[in-house]
Order: sequence, then structure tokens, then C-alpha cells
Amino acid sequence: MPRILHFGIGNFHRAHQAAYIQVADPAWRITGVSLRHATIRDALASQGFGYTLVIRDADAARYERMAVHDEVLVGPEDGAAILDRIADPDVKMITLTVTEKGYHLGADGRLNKTAPLIAHDLAAQLPSTAIGFLARGLRRRADECGPPVNIVSCDNLPDNGRKLAQAIVAFSEWAGLDLASYLDAHVRFPNTMVDRIVPATTDALRAEVADATGLMDAHPVATEAFSEWYIADTMLSPIPDLGGVGVRIVADVAPFELRKLRMLNGAHSLLAYAGVLAGHDYVHQAIRDAQLRDQVAAFWEEAASTLPAASRDGADDYAQALLARFANPGLRHELRQIAMDGSLKLPIRIAPVIAARQARGQTAPAAEGARHAWASFVAAALRSGTAIDDPRADIFAELGKTHRGDEPALISALLDQISG
Repeated sequence: MPRILHFGIGNFHRAHQAAYIQVADPAWRITGVSLRHATIRDALASQGFGYTLVIRDADAARYERMAVHDEVLVGPEDGAAILDRIADPDVKMITLTVTEKGYHLGADGRLNKTAPLIAHDLAAQLPSTAIGFLARGLRRRADECGPPVNIVSCDNLPDNGRKLAQAIVAFSEWAGLDLASYLDAHVRFPNTMVDRIVPATTDALRAEVADATGLMDAHPVATEAFSEWYIADTMLSPIPDLGGVGVRIVADVAPFELRKLRMLNGAHSLLAYAGVLAGHDYVHQAIRDAQLRDQVAAFWEEAASTLPAASRDGADDYAQALLARFANPGLRHELRQIAMDGSLKLPIRIAPVIAARQARGQTAPAAEGARHAWASFVAAALRSGTAIDDPRADIFAELGKTHRGDEPALISALLDQISG
């Protein structure tokens, strides 16, 4: 039975890649991997690994039963089994949604050898990161003369496939795994772009699913009707018939990737920080705020001007579609969920807009406003003692102590943390 191994079995994967696979070919199964904890494994195992996918538009919802997963492995408990699955010849694709921080990249976009978890994995036979698992698992696959495999990053990173490949090559070199020839001959890392808005699961969603379906679902997922997936045409067979279910297999993902990163993700970040500061909780509330909506519209104009011609031509229509998606009240997408890991996200989503316009002698006041909204959001959290969900939270806390009582100095110091 052909199988996909997926790292990062969170809500986005279960509403996006899994939904495509279930429709494309019911013969394919997915093994999920949770790198940190057993919560999702335990919730899904109690119901045969199935769950309810709730698809909402502005006026209605439909409820679909998902049944494409049949196994979830947990990193701290099942490390050896994860390596076994990577080497399993039935595994034809390995996909990832581990977020930007799951790649452990430095400011240069390459694997950071001194990142604590990477340093751990270089010294340990049972890894803790997706990079460590993949490098060591692929070494075993090579030793067992395993068949070709496609490793597909589905995270919001520019050139995500190339960066993942570079990270695995670097890790394998540092660990003495000698993988280069096997990777060249038997592994492909296509660049991709994924797009679907998927909020966190809440008790209200569980109650809604129980009322609508009669099922007590421990971990349903809600999403919007809109969904896109672009994959560079470099994969090795066999793969599911993804093109037959709407996945775009294209020569170059970059134009679509940049449009999404800058216009959707960039606007999401702007709304997250400015929206919380304005007293809003959800995206649909923030986009209805006339002042915030005007800020987003100005940002979209700036971002669109930096896109390549292939995606710039349709940018106005894309922005109008985003406006409708953001305004969907059925999603209840929490601004604080989007606000997580801002120090990693803004250099990818916002900084390139500023840099591209500066290179042409243009200003980017709306994009600069997004950076300042982030800094003000962090400063407000430091003042109130609110937890900051960011890998640099300890650094921010020290800056807060250093610049206590001097807001302009604190804002400036925070902005330095997301400058190139």
C-alpha cells in the first residue's frame, strides 16, 4: 500500500494535504509524525485516526469525514519507528508542515549548526528534529537500497524545497552520513506553495460537530472552501494523481509563492499585531475595522508592486479574494495564533517588500507599519507580563528590562531583532 509520511500533523496538514490525498487516491495512507507531544496521537487514536473536516463559507458549513490517516508516531516515544518509516519502501512521499522554526535555519537561510536541537541531533542516533530524522532515515533507506522518494516541504518558506534539501545535505555532511550521491539519484525536493486558512480547534468547534453530525470528535478541524497547492514539476513517480484534484504542477512555483507570502501572509501578520493592539480577537473583526482595512489595502499595493510579472498581473483580483477570505466570520481565526513566531515570520513576509521597494528608490510605509506594529505588540506584552510565543522571547524579555521606561528605545531595539 503506497504511503505518505508527514511531519507536523497539525490542523493545517489535516485540512490541506490530507484532504487532497483522500480525494486523489483512497489507496494511499498517511502516517503522521508529531515531533514533540502525544496529544494529537491520543486524540485521533481514540477514534480510529479519523476526524471531521468542517468547510465554511460566509453563510454555511459542510462536514466531511476524513479517513486517510492510519498511524501517528510521536518523536520522543517512537524515534526508531519514525526512522523505520523513512526507510520503508512503501513510503513514496514525505511531507512537512513544521513551521519556519522547524527548519532551524540561520539568518543566511542555511541550517544553523549551533541551534540546540540540531547540535543534539548531530550527536544522537535518535533525533528530535525533522531535519535529523530525515537525514538519518534517508541514510538507512540508502543502505537498504530503498526506492526513490519525494520530500515535499509545505511550509511558508521561499524556496522551501531547496532550503530543505540544503539543510539535509549540511546535516548529513556534519554527521558523516555520506548521503550526497543517494540524494542526487533517488530523492527530489520540489518547491511548493500551499494556501488555506485553518484556525485552531476549539471546544466550540467540538460542540458544533457533535450537534451537526452526532459524533463526539476529539480533534475536528475547520477551514475555508478556498484551497491551493502548487508543486514544482520535479517529482519522481509514483505519486497520487494530485493534478486530477486541483493541485497545480508547474515549472516554477516562485511567482505564486511570493504572491502568497507577501500578500496573504504579510497582511495576516499586519492584521495580527495591529489588530490585537486595536482590541480585536479575530481576523474577520480586524478586517472590518476601517482603519486596519485601509492599512492592509496600502500594504497590498506595496507588496503587489514587488512581485514578478507572472503573478503581479492578477494581484488586484487576488487582493479582492483575500479581502473576502479574511472577512469570513465562520473561520474565527485568532489573531494571536497568527502572531506567534513573529521574529521568524516578518523577515520572510514583510522585509522583502521593504527591500524591493527601497532598491527602486521607493518607500514602503505600510510594510514599515507592520514592523512597528509587531514591535509595539511585543512591547505591550512585556509591559503587561503577557507570554510571548516566539523563539526569541528570552531576548525580548532582556530588552524589556534594559529599556524599562524608555518606549522609543525598546521599540528600536526590538526592530533591530528583525532587521537583516
